[in-house]
Amino acid sequence: MEKLSTSAITEKLAQLNGWDLKDDGIEKSFSFQDFKTAFAAMTHIAIECEVLNHHPEWNNVYNRLHIRFSTHDAGGLTQADFDLAKIVDKIIG
Repeated sequence: MEKLSTSAITEKLAQLNGWDLKDDGIEKSFSFQDFKTAFAAMTHIAIECEVLNHHPEWNNVYNRLHIRFSTHDAGGLTQADFDLAKIVDKIIG
């Protein structure tokens, strides 16, 4: 996977809703009704990540989920990170 240029990152970030650029990655936090709902969303996201063989850094505390995408092998953001961010937004709505 090829690391995206700064201009490509800016363009792709503008197409996402609520994702923040931080330290060569994109991040977003979500809140759910309860732990079970948060964990169900994580399970759905995990299946999609496994299909694409691209995995997030994430943290879950009760009903909160924080997700970060960055392609470590490329040293920054790639198209895969933005593809998964879009998938996450579709799953969580």
